[in-house]
Amino acid sequence: MTNLSTPRHSVSVAAAIINDDGRVLAIRRRDNSHWEPPGGILDPAETIPEGLAREVMEETGVTVEIEALTGVYKNMSRGIVALVFRCRPLDQPLTSTPEADQIRWLGIDEISTHMDEAYAIRILDALEPGAVQIRAHDGVCVLRER
Repeated sequence: MTNLSTPRHSVSVAAAIINDDGRVLAIRRRDNSHWEPPGGILDPAETIPEGLAREVMEETGVTVEIEALTGVYKNMSRGIVALVFRCRPLDQPLTSTPEADQIRWLGIDEISTHMDEAYAIRILDALEPGAVQIRAHDGVCVLRER
């Protein structure tokens, strides 16, 4: 039996799509004009790879190959847990989609200037080899451990 007072979380997926030149694919969302890695909320009936592939295709027109889980991020203000994966593009992106008014390859030096810290850190973590990062944020800024 489910306890109705148990807090609910949603799970999202995002792709840090890195091309052979080391540039990262980013979208500017139509709904809020923010730059982010492509991704979104998983549908209840889909697997994590299916959801990631669907979200990336919807937002960029790109088919990706998943390489590795690079981070787990919790938006503390909205109760969203995001799984971020480093991916390789298998084709070229569109210039816009119904969900993204701009789609661009960004250099590493452009990531932090285009994205809020909570999203830029996902890409920067994906560029670093090593362990999966686990972080919390408030929707804009990364929260520091106490």
